[in-house]
Amino acid sequence: MQKNKRQQGILEKLKEGSKVATHQLAEEFVVSVDTIRRDLNEMAQKGLLSKIHGGAVSSIQKLYFYNDNVVKNQREKNVIAKKAVTLLKDGMSVVISDGTTNLAFARSIPKHLKATVFTYCLPIAMELTEHPEIEIIFLGGKIEKKSMVAIGLDVLDKFSRTHADICFLGTGSIGHKEGITEGSYEVSLIKKAIVAASERVISLTTSDKLGLRQPFSICKPSEIGILITELDRSNDKLSRYAEAGIELL
Repeated sequence: MQKNKRQQGILEKLKEGSKVATHQLAEEFVVSVDTIRRDLNEMAQKGLLSKIHGGAVSSIQKLYFYNDNVVKNQREKNVIAKKAVTLLKDGMSVVISDGTTNLAFARSIPKHLKATVFTYCLPIAMELTEHPEIEIIFLGGKIEKKSMVAIGLDVLDKFSRTHADICFLGTGSIGHKEGITEGSYEVSLIKKAIVAASERVISLTTSDKLGLRQPFSICKPSEIGILITELDRSNDKLSRYAEAGIELL
């Protein structure tokens, strides 16, 4: 296959999926891995795509791409995501906060789901553009470049005028007495506004965050509707949360 046709084929594959893998492209186009790497390098120089470890994503997708190889506890987060999607129903209004656990959750949402999703997290908003039946409301403000989330008074104001059936909070720290806490003051204000705007609060967290406490309070245990971890709900690590009246999934 000629180079220009091969590179056009690579672009077509990027339109179909979130990323392409070098070795898979080599097998499909019956060329060497080195040939594909040269293609990707050339296309990246032209701005047609962005290279990542082991392959490439489109230039737009690079804005919200997370390398799964460097995300901590990826397997556990995928387990949490599969549990969380069972709570979704057609017609819901949903808030999804930031974080790689919530990104795994967003990636697990069925393509056929009909819902309205509010978020201030760019990676999650971009991920959901692949869901044709989801209306995405990005509550924007000043963008914090490192985490790619919107922060500031504009975001708080928009959440104060939002009502959602359910929210999924990415949770960095949770205690059976303290509830959910956060290390960033600005993000804590946004998450508190999310809790106030939502009928039901779902906490998504890996078990290594249990028992931790950070400076800024988000909500008390009584305000948490369901706690989802990768653990079975009968696990001893979760017993105190059950005793505090928090439903486990």
